Amino acid sequence: MSSTPETPRVVVIGAGIVGCSLADELTARGWTDITVLEQGPLPAPGGSTSHAPGLVFQTNASKTLTALARYTVEKFTSLDVDGVSCFHQVGGLELATTPERLAELHRRAGYAASWGVRGEIVSPARCKELWPMIDESLVLGGLHTPDDGLARALLASRAQMARASARGARFLDRHTVTGIEREDGRVTGVVTDRGTFPADHVVSAAGFWGPVIGRMAGVDVPLQPLAHQYARTGPLPELSGATAEASKPILRFQDRDLYFREHTDRIGIGSYAHRPLPVDPFAVLPYDEARARSMDMPSSYPFTEEDWAPSWADCRQLMPALRDAEIEAGFNGVFSFTPDGMPVLGESRLLRGFWLAEAVWVTHSAGVAKAVAEWMVDGRPSIDLHECDLTRFEEAQRSPSYVLERGAQQFVEVYDVIHPLQPMERPRPLRVSPFHARQQQLGAYFLEGGGWERPHWYEANAPLVDALGPLPARDAWSARHWSPVAAAEAKATREGVALYDMTPLRRLEVTGPGSLDFLDRMTSNNLRKKPGAVTYSLLLDASGGIRSDLTVARLAPDRFQVGANSPADLDWLLRHAPADVHVRDITSGTCCVGVWGPLARDLVQPLTPDDFSHEAFGYFRAKETYIGHVPVTAMRLSYVGELGWELYTTADLGLRLWDTLWEGGRELGVIAAGRSAFNSLRLEKGYRAWGVDMTDEHDPFEAGVGFAVRMDRDDFVGKAALAGKGEATRRLTPLLLDDPAAVVLGKEPVYVDGLPAGYVTSASYGYTLGRCVAYAWLPAGLPTGTGVHIEYVGEKVPATVADEPLFDPKMTRIRR
Repeated sequence: MSSTPETPRVVVIGAGIVGCSLADELTARGWTDITVLEQGPLPAPGGSTSHAPGLVFQTNASKTLTALARYTVEKFTSLDVDGVSCFHQVGGLELATTPERLAELHRRAGYAASWGVRGEIVSPARCKELWPMIDESLVLGGLHTPDDGLARALLASRAQMARASARGARFLDRHTVTGIEREDGRVTGVVTDRGTFPADHVVSAAGFWGPVIGRMAGVDVPLQPLAHQYARTGPLPELSGATAEASKPILRFQDRDLYFREHTDRIGIGSYAHRPLPVDPFAVLPYDEARARSMDMPSSYPFTEEDWAPSWADCRQLMPALRDAEIEAGFNGVFSFTPDGMPVLGESRLLRGFWLAEAVWVTHSAGVAKAVAEWMVDGRPSIDLHECDLTRFEEAQRSPSYVLERGAQQFVEVYDVIHPLQPMERPRPLRVSPFHARQQQLGAYFLEGGGWERPHWYEANAPLVDALGPLPARDAWSARHWSPVAAAEAKATREGVALYDMTPLRRLEVTGPGSLDFLDRMTSNNLRKKPGAVTYSLLLDASGGIRSDLTVARLAPDRFQVGANSPADLDWLLRHAPADVHVRDITSGTCCVGVWGPLARDLVQPLTPDDFSHEAFGYFRAKETYIGHVPVTAMRLSYVGELGWELYTTADLGLRLWDTLWEGGRELGVIAAGRSAFNSLRLEKGYRAWGVDMTDEHDPFEAGVGFAVRMDRDDFVGKAALAGKGEATRRLTPLLLDDPAAVVLGKEPVYVDGLPAGYVTSASYGYTLGRCVAYAWLPAGLPTGTGVHIEYVGEKVPATVADEPLFDPKMTRIRR
C-alpha cells in the first residue's frame, strides 16, 4: 500500500499482545498501512504473551495503570474467537492472612473506589465460599473484585490480528529485525533478515527484546527481563468433572508472593517468592534454537526446583487439598521490569518516529495500545501517561547496573506492602546536593526521589518538639516515614527562619536571540517583562492540558532560568526549540537553598551588598548578587507561604553558601527543615504539585491555576483549546478534616452524599491550622462548608469543603 500523509507507513516490531493490540487501534483510527514484524511463528511467537497466565487485576495504586487495565478488560470482553470470549470474567480475590495485609486490602479497596473499579472487603467465610479449597482459619479477610478475570492473551492477539488485517494491516512472522534505518534524525525503515521495510513510524513492542531493538535505533530502553516461576498441578479430585477453564476468581496470596488460577481440573500457581532471576535480553535464544534445546519457546526457561520448594510448602498450607498433589509441569517465564515498575512509552526525541511500547503486561496491553495509538494519530493520549513516559528517568537512573538492580527489586516487591513514601534501598546514595555532609551532621532522615537524597526532617531539631504541646497520635501507617520533628520545623519556618535544600528541583537554562519569543509561545503567562522578572507559568499541550508548571526568571534579554519538574519538560522544550534557541539542563551543576520565614530578610540582608528590602526587591523578582563570597541568583519566591528567597549558585560553591547562611543565622535561631514540613506548608497555602494535584488530564481553570493563563495575549500552545472549553464539571477542591487527630495520605476516595465522587491528590497535616489538609478532585460547585467523607483504611473520615488559600489569604506574610 502506498503511503500518503493521511496513512503513514508504520512498522510495529513484535506481534505479541501489545503489537497486535496496537495494530488494531491504529487501523481503527484510519492508519491502515501497518506492517507487524515477528521473529517467531504466529499466532504464538514465543514471547511473554505466549506463556502469560492472563491474570488481570485492575486495581492499582497508580490511577494510570488502573485506567489502562480497565480498558483492557472492556475491550477483551468485547472480543471473541470462534465464539470463545477473549476475557473470562471470573473476578479476583486477594487474601489477607496478616493484619498488615488486611489494612493494605482496605487501602486497595479505596483505590478501586477512587478509580471506578468495583470491589469490596469480604469476610473469611465469603473467601471460603469463593474458593472452597482454602483453609479459612488462616484468612482474616479478602478483597473481591468481580470484574477482574482471565485474559486469553493469544486469543485476544488473534482476534485483533483479524480485525487489523481486515482494515489493511499485514502480519509477517519469521522476520528477524537486524537494524533500524534513519536519516536526518528520523526513522526511515526496518531491516530484517528477509528484506527492508520503509517506515515513517516504527514502534518497538518487542517485550523483553526491547533493549535489543533499542540499541539498533540508538535509543536507550531501561528494561530488565526477569524469569518468574509458574507451575501446574496434576488433576485434583476437588476439581474433577470441571468443564470450564475456570469457575473461581483468580486468587492472590500476596503474604507469600503467590497467585492461583484454575486450568479446568488443575491449578496453575505463580510465585514471586524466589530470588530474582535476571535474563540478558541480548542472550535470549531465537525461537528455533530454543525449541532445539527442548525449551517450549524463547521466553520459557527450565523450571528451577530449588526455588520452588518454599512456595510449594506455602501453597499446601493455604490449600490442604494440595498436600497430596504433585506438580505436573513448570517453567520459568521471562517478562519485563523497569526501575519503577511502570511501562516505557512514547516517541524518542533523538530518533523521531521511533516509538516505544515496552515493559507492558497483558493486564494493561489494550489500554497501552489505545493510548499509544492516540498519541501517534492525535498527537496526545487521552489519559495522563507521565508515569510511563520514556523520558521520566534521569541520566543517573539509566546505567545498566541501575536498571538491573532496581528492576530486580521491583520483582521482589511485586506483592509487598509498599508505603507511598518508601524509598528503594539500593543503590543509595546516588545523587546528593553539595549540602549533604552538613545534612548528615544534622541527623537528616533521607528519602529518595529521582535518584536524589532528600531530607524529610532533621533529628537535630528534635528538642524543638517539646515546645509544641501534644500532637495528635498517628496510626502505624501514617506514622511511617514521618516524625513530630516535621511539626517543629513547620512552626520554626512560620515563626523564625529555615533553610530548605531545593537542589533536586529541575533547572533549565534557555538562551539565544529567539528565547523570549519561544518561551512566550510555549507557555501560558506573559513573559514579556524586563530582566529581573520572575513569572509563574504553565506548559500546556494543544488540548489545554497541563504538561507542567514553571517559574520563568528573565535574567537578561536573551537568558532565562526555568524552574521545571521532570525530564519530560526538557524533552518537550527541546522538541520545539528553533535553531536560535538553546535549552540545557543545569540542575546537576547548580544548587539551591530556600531561605524562608519572617526572619529571612534579617538573615540574608547583612550577608549581601544589595538592598533586599521589599521596595527594592519585590515579590517574583530575581537579582544576581552575592551572599558573602558566593555569587548567587536570588529569586524572591516562596513555596511555603512565608517571606524569603531561593538562592542559586554553582555546585562547587554550594557548601560555602550553606555555611555562610548557617553562620549568619545562628543568632536568629536558623534551622534546616525538610520535605515533610515543606509539604505541610505548601498545602496550607494551596500550592499545587504537578504530577500529583494536576496533570495533562486537567486544564488550568479546573485545577485552580487559571491565574497563570493570559488569554488576552498573542497565541500560545493550548490557547485555542482553552477558549473553546465550557464550564468546568470538576474542581481541585481544598478539604479540611473535621477531626483534629485524623490524617489521610492521598489517593483515598471522597464520598459526597454517600457515593464516591472523587479522590484525594495531596494531603498533609497542617500544623499551623491544626487540621489535616487534603486536596481532591470533586464535582464543581460544591459550596464551602459542604460535608464529605474520605475513606481511610476502611473508615469514613468526615471532612469539609474549605475556601483557599487556607492560610494567609491576603498574602501579607510573603509580601512584607
